[in-house]
Amino acid sequence: MVNLKQFNYGELERWVRKQGWKKFRAKQLARWIYNKKAGSYDEMTDLSKELRNYLKENTKLNALELITYEKSKEDGSIKLLWRLEDGHTVETVFIPEKGHNTICVSTQVGCAVGCTFCFTTKDGLIRNLTTAEIVDQYIQTQRFVGLDRRISNVVFMGMGEPLANYDNVKKAVQIMTDDRMLGLSNRKITISSSGIIHQIKRMYEDSSFPQVRLAVSLNAADQKTRTQLMPISETNTLEDLMDTLNSLPVKTGYRIMLEYVLIKDVNDRPEDAHRLARLIGKNKKRYKVNLIPFNPYPGSPYERPDEDRVNKFHQILWQYNIGAFVRWSKGQDISAACGQLRKKDLGEKISFLTKESLKT
Repeated sequence: MVNLKQFNYGELERWVRKQGWKKFRAKQLARWIYNKKAGSYDEMTDLSKELRNYLKENTKLNALELITYEKSKEDGSIKLLWRLEDGHTVETVFIPEKGHNTICVSTQVGCAVGCTFCFTTKDGLIRNLTTAEIVDQYIQTQRFVGLDRRISNVVFMGMGEPLANYDNVKKAVQIMTDDRMLGLSNRKITISSSGIIHQIKRMYEDSSFPQVRLAVSLNAADQKTRTQLMPISETNTLEDLMDTLNSLPVKTGYRIMLEYVLIKDVNDRPEDAHRLARLIGKNKKRYKVNLIPFNPYPGSPYERPDEDRVNKFHQILWQYNIGAFVRWSKGQDISAACGQLRKKDLGEKISFLTKESLKT
């Protein structure tokens, strides 16, 4: 059975006409699914009972089942664990911020990139998520936290490499930015990539891919260190990556974010900061640098640098007039921070929380 969240608007219209229905049914369905965020066909009260029964028998509305969730006592972030139809699991993080709410969505079960500082990659890649599974993370999380707590920002920074699941991610972004569907602002959607050069080029050359923000995991300013941290750099070299990023057409307000995870005694020295500044060079207006102190996980070979070291690195970049910011990740106490998400085995002991815990 087809899941209706698998369709962008054009596909939804074509599917509606294929059923022999009038075109306006697509608008009705889109309103219930994306505007009202209906959890069942029974909620779609302006559809006839006959039509609702047909939808129940021939389509699916939900792609995920909530298993459990945890709320951070430190910052109010919520990590949600979903079961997919094939039994695999993925995680999504809801992040309340000053003036807006953000969701961090996953695009794959596991990850094949192999970054040595990331917990997600320990399972390897299991499979890509479908468009419906990506979009449903947003819809079900919004329904879970309440429609009054509107999620305006989406970051594709959860489990997986988004650009390795190109077609499904593109369609999910189309659904998110279409005013007839979720209607989010293009500027408030960010896709984070480990730096797959040909896919980054493809995204910028693809006129059907809505223009959104790009974030690239850099993590080192020299090839040797970057390859140590990110094996993908063996084939997508730092030099080629920067040449590509420097050549991309970047509109005003769409600076590329360079993500740099600071790891103690690996890439956090003053000379590393100077090297990063030289790497950016004259292209300062093209980039924003996001400094992320490493988030530890069980069995990690790396440590987080102390705050003084982080601040020193930050200050050096500012001395070069480079827009750099330190992001102390939220959700650390529930392993929901950057690099801490991982596929869960349902045989594990999982702690369940009550709905009332969200209010505390």
